[in-house]
Amino acid sequence: MPKVAVYDMRGTQVGEIDLNDKVFGIEPNEAVMQQFVKMQLANKRQGTASTKTRAEVRGGGKKPWKQKGTGRARVGSSRNPIWRGGGIAFGPKPRDYSYTMPRKVRRLAMKSALSSKAQDSSIIVVEILTFEEPKTKLMLETLGLLNAAEKTLVVTADGDINVYKSARNIPGVKSLRVDYINVYDILKYDTLLMTRDAVARVEEVFA
Repeated sequence: MPKVAVYDMRGTQVGEIDLNDKVFGIEPNEAVMQQFVKMQLANKRQGTASTKTRAEVRGGGKKPWKQKGTGRARVGSSRNPIWRGGGIAFGPKPRDYSYTMPRKVRRLAMKSALSSKAQDSSIIVVEILTFEEPKTKLMLETLGLLNAAEKTLVVTADGDINVYKSARNIPGVKSLRVDYINVYDILKYDTLLMTRDAVARVEEVFA
């Protein structure tokens, strides 16, 4: 069972917690994580790209010249795909790129991502993270005292609005409520900074 130090906002160790092996101690499945990230990015696609076929482009109703006797290639419409101003052959049309994966596979992907962070010692647990008012300077100071990387994902249990506002203007830092953490963000950021309550919530859901 992996142990992680617990710090206060000044970077002083105030204790330790044992992370649940079922969530933070499994062998990461890279293939499943890759599949999940691929699905997550596909689900973000708008799918609104659209082009006009030769049937939709305006004009081209009249045959440019007669079929035979001109010495030129036969043409039925000036809006065919090989002519300038013609339609697009096999171009994109609006479509839905989203799909899903089985629930067990999604859970495995999440536990694999969390376990990979634990194995890399890239998880920082803080006893409590809160500010009286939104201040980017305070968040920067706190991250520095906790030795967090430049790219850090801050996860809180209840989505403190002051924490969110303090982090949103810092390049490379993102703040999320624990209910919204996902495999893509966990893998994207170098450090996973979690409050103690957020860790307990994750273990409660995925253990």
